Amino acid sequence: MTQRTISLRNIAIIAHVDHGKTTLVDEMLRQSGAVRKGSEMAERAMDSNDIERERGITILAKCTSVLWEKDNTPVRINIVDTPGHADFGGEVERILSMVDGCLLLIDAAEGPMPQTKFVLSKALALGLRPIVVLNKVDRPSAEPDKALDATFDLFAALGANDEQLDFPVLYAAGRDGWAALTLDNARENLQPLFEIVVRHVPAPSVESDGDNAPFRMLATTLEADPYLGRLLTGRVVSGRAKPGVTMKALSRDGKKIEQARVTKVLAFRGLKRQPVDEALPGDIVAIAGFSQASVSDTLCDLTVTEALPAQPIDPPTLSVTISANDSPLAGREGSKVQSRVIRERLLRQAEGDVAISVSETADSDAFEVAGRGELQLGVLIENMRREDFEVAVSRPRVVTRTDDDGTLLEPIEEVVIDVDDDYSGVVIEKLSQRKAELVEMKPAGAGKTRLTMHAPARSLIGYHGDFLTDTRGTGVMNRSYLEHAPHKGAIEGRRNGVLISNGDGAAVPFAIWNLEERGVMFISPGDKVYEGMIVGENAKPNDLDVNPLKAKQLTNIRAAGKDEAVRLTPPKRLTLEQAISYIDDDELVEVTPKSIRLRKIALKPHLRKRRAKAENQAD
Repeated sequence: MTQRTISLRNIAIIAHVDHGKTTLVDEMLRQSGAVRKGSEMAERAMDSNDIERERGITILAKCTSVLWEKDNTPVRINIVDTPGHADFGGEVERILSMVDGCLLLIDAAEGPMPQTKFVLSKALALGLRPIVVLNKVDRPSAEPDKALDATFDLFAALGANDEQLDFPVLYAAGRDGWAALTLDNARENLQPLFEIVVRHVPAPSVESDGDNAPFRMLATTLEADPYLGRLLTGRVVSGRAKPGVTMKALSRDGKKIEQARVTKVLAFRGLKRQPVDEALPGDIVAIAGFSQASVSDTLCDLTVTEALPAQPIDPPTLSVTISANDSPLAGREGSKVQSRVIRERLLRQAEGDVAISVSETADSDAFEVAGRGELQLGVLIENMRREDFEVAVSRPRVVTRTDDDGTLLEPIEEVVIDVDDDYSGVVIEKLSQRKAELVEMKPAGAGKTRLTMHAPARSLIGYHGDFLTDTRGTGVMNRSYLEHAPHKGAIEGRRNGVLISNGDGAAVPFAIWNLEERGVMFISPGDKVYEGMIVGENAKPNDLDVNPLKAKQLTNIRAAGKDEAVRLTPPKRLTLEQAISYIDDDELVEVTPKSIRLRKIALKPHLRKRRAKAENQAD
């Protein structure tokens, strides 16, 4: 019988976005020897996804491991780097169920933030005893003592027990690769961090006779490998996993999904996955061989009849309708345009991400996709765009529900805003108009104010652009789902109308120059436009049909002083998330591999008038 020769620790690293999780993992890999000295390792090595690298955020939870030797006793530390943005919180909730401890990173300058509260509440509910790491203490604006006090208050407010409140504290600068027990200690390396992990985090709890019990593992993450197929990652609860053994998968309610032969058992070693002959209880491994099993399913021996309990996931708060692109320019820039292909792609996404749900609509070419927020849905659509899909996306809608009394409930978000003192008034005024409630207002360093507000999720759709304008680009806004509460009533939407093209063709410089006095343009000369496409924002509240194709009328007479030069203002180019939050209920975003266009749902003017008349009568 194989015995474990190396002690084991399973930990997750959780924090608010941009508090330094992935950078700290880089240094842990280097200093533990998981990455050999002199070998090349990309910065933020765990952020392997292209969008993660471009945006500087972690989207998908990923596993790695390091081998740390203390007093000639080797300890393998399995580390899970989790997302820091609330929109990807579904990843965090699943990951925490397969670890025995966690490092909670707090920015020493910013202190606990909304996502800190979210991930900490999940960790405490699972009984984990976090290790608090006050990161970036070398920054001039760092206030570690103040951040520590706020962290303790947060633990107490979330109902931490006495053991959890007695958390160890480390001071660190992940980028520079050091951690210390006090601010006065030597700042040399991460040895104090490794030592406290080994000392404070318990080894995986194994049932009595766990090695000989039937195999059981709860799948917590899912990914597709071009060679191995579906890979399901989780922690072995009991028994042993070996290649070649036949297993089955059970759904959360205990129903058999499929029976399959395990083709590979992969363990995480540094930045790579390596095949192993056997996985023991407590190991975090990826198993290949299943074709239908998904996240929250139990992979187990054929004799097991009961599924392992799966962590409940917070509900989606926002939904959009994704449909096949039916504009006059459809099919010119992407190869995947059929609704059948779009449906398969969305269902595949929902399989691997439990925070996203996909449902059919009355229109066979359209699908309703619900998720945690604009960023999560935006990343999904951006990935589809890079995979050569063409789709049309509707304005986001909040996911409402009714309670037992029939009261309509809508999602409420906690919004934490750090803003210069001069701009706090306009931020409070704008959000109050959107039915937000001010909960707390306090100083946040020199010349800064921190506002905590509870706002309906729908009131924040499209607000971020106004927020950046009102704060001159200096404000920082963070948000996370709080609860479902009674509906707050009507909220004013976009105030400006749009400029709509009345013809098909290529935009002309002379026409755009004449239209600039009407508002802000979204297009450049030479851009293809079509009837019903939105080419700019009107300076007035009404929509306006315009002609961006009208060329200068040429004659053979040249009058002195009348030869006007065309000097154009650069157009306003909306990003995907900006476009989705900008559009109104009667508009769509056309997303292709090369372009992001705004359009009306009804392209013809008479159809738009008929639609508006029908909506007014319905009201």
